[in-house]
Amino acid sequence: MQRILIVEDEIKTGSYLQQGLEEVGYQVDLFHDGCEGLNALQKDHYELIILDVMLPSLNGWQIIDEMRQSGHEEPVLFLTAKDNVQDKVKGLELGADDYLIKPFDFAELVARVRTLLRRSRVLAPTVCSLADLTVDMVRRTVMRSGKRIHLTSKEYVLLELLLQRTGEVLPRSLISSLVWNMNFDSDTNVIDVAVRRLRSKIDDDFEPKLIHTVRGAGYVLEIKEQ
Repeated sequence: MQRILIVEDEIKTGSYLQQGLEEVGYQVDLFHDGCEGLNALQKDHYELIILDVMLPSLNGWQIIDEMRQSGHEEPVLFLTAKDNVQDKVKGLELGADDYLIKPFDFAELVARVRTLLRRSRVLAPTVCSLADLTVDMVRRTVMRSGKRIHLTSKEYVLLELLLQRTGEVLPRSLISSLVWNMNFDSDTNVIDVAVRRLRSKIDDDFEPKLIHTVRGAGYVLEIKEQ
C-alpha cells in the first residue's frame, strides 16, 4: 500500500482528503502543523507529499525547500487557495511537481496523485551499490553483505549523498549544507561525529572499508586500491 503524507491546517479539508484517499486504497498520514509534517517525512518514507502552502510553524514553501536541500526527492503536490502565477512559479522553482487550486474536485486530485505516483516509479532510481553495500533509494533501505543496516534519517541522507558522489571528496562545508541545510563553524566536530557514527554501521564490521577521510579536505566513499 502506497503511503501519502498530507500537511493541511484546515481540519475539515485534511480529514476529507485523508478519508477519501484511504477509501481509494492509499495509506495516509495527516498533520496540521508544518513542523510536525516535516518531522514525519524525515522519519518515515512516503511515496507522495501533499502540502498546503499556508501552515503554522513552517509554511509549505519552507517545507519543500528543506526537503529538497536534504535530498528528499518524493513528488510534492501543493494545495492552495492562492490562484496566483507568482505563487505557482515559486512553488515549482522550489521543486514542487504539481499545483492544485482550492476548491478542487476530488476526482481531479486522485487523478493527479496517480499520475505523480506513476511518474515517480518511472523516474526514481531503484538500487545503488558499491562493493557489497546496497541502497534501495525508493524504500530507503541499506544492506551490506546481505545484512540490513538501520540508519537514522540524517545518517541515511549522508550515506545517499556520499553514494551519489562516489569517488568525489566532499568537504565538510558541503556536507553540512546539503545534509543539515546550515553552515557549521570550522571548529565544531558535528560532521566528524556524524561520519564516525555512519562509518561504525557501514564499515566497522565489513571489508573493504568504503568511507575514507581525506585529511584537510573532507570525506569520500570509494573502494581503495590495495
